[in-house]
This record gives sequence, C-alpha cells and structure tokens, in this order.
Amino acid sequence: MDQQATAEDRFRALHRSTFPDLLRFVSRRVPPDEAEDIVSTVYLTASRRFAEVPEDARPWLFGVARRTMANQTRGWLRRRALDVRLTAVEPAEAYDDSAGAATRLDLQRAWQGLSAADREVLALVAFDGLTSEQAAGVLGCRRSAFAMRLSRARRRLQDALEPTPSSSRIDALQEQQ
Repeated sequence: MDQQATAEDRFRALHRSTFPDLLRFVSRRVPPDEAEDIVSTVYLTASRRFAEVPEDARPWLFGVARRTMANQTRGWLRRRALDVRLTAVEPAEAYDDSAGAATRLDLQRAWQGLSAADREVLALVAFDGLTSEQAAGVLGCRRSAFAMRLSRARRRLQDALEPTPSSSRIDALQEQQ
C-alpha cells in the first residue's frame, strides 16, 4: 500500500509539473476542442506505463502526445495535425507598428510555406524549448539526424523570408521614383 501511495504521489507530481507545457504543445497542433482529450489520453498512457517514464518526462510525454495526435488525425486532417498556429502578439503600447505587422505577416507566410515536418522541427526547439537531444527523442530519431533536420528547416525558413531578387529590384526602383 505504501509503494502504491508513493507511485501515485510521483504521478501527481509529474502531472502538476508537466500539464501546462503538454497542453500548450498539443494546443498548437490540433483544434482547441481536441487538445484536452489528447492530453488526457497521454496521461492515461503515462499512468499505465509509469515504470517506463524517464526522469526527464517532458520529451517522453511530448512523444506520446505526438503519436496520439497522429493516431487520431489520420486521413483528412493529416496535413494539419502538426500545424503550429501563430498567435498575434498585441503591443503593450498603442503606437504605429506597421513595420512590425508587416514582418509578422512575412513570417506567418514563410511559416505556412514550410512543410509540416519543417514546422514541427522548428516548433520543438523554438516554441516548446526542447534541446536537440530531447526533440530527437520526441521524433524518434538520433540527435545528429535531428540537428541536420533543424539546420535544413532553419535554412528553408530563412530563404522564405528573404526577398526574391526581382522584388528587391522593384523595391529599389520604387524608392528612386
């Protein structure tokens, strides 16, 4: 009985410490009305396999969540299953931020132009704060493979953000007039 109480206390502590991060991770990838169901499924899996949960449980839980989302979204939702929704950041002060808005729109367009795999790799590091080793565990690959994917995804995002040579010439001509 004492051992069961200890395991239950450890599981409760795991839930308290990881729930907000896990819910954010899932919420960025699925419609809001599905996020809590997926998180519940992840914790159900964790409770059943609690002996397998590593000390650093967050990447393990993210991996379970990722597989749960993939299982629930086969078919017509496949392309959007891992999509990350960018949220608009409202400035604290009321000032003209049209340049910032244009930059956010450019970033959003570039982000949407990336493949779902590139968005996922970038999101694991940028939005979820995982290390390369942890993110590799979520994706089920080696750290070196993840590092290569991350490097390529960053390059593709940077390329998508850079203006095309023809648009640069058009901008230069417009400035001269």
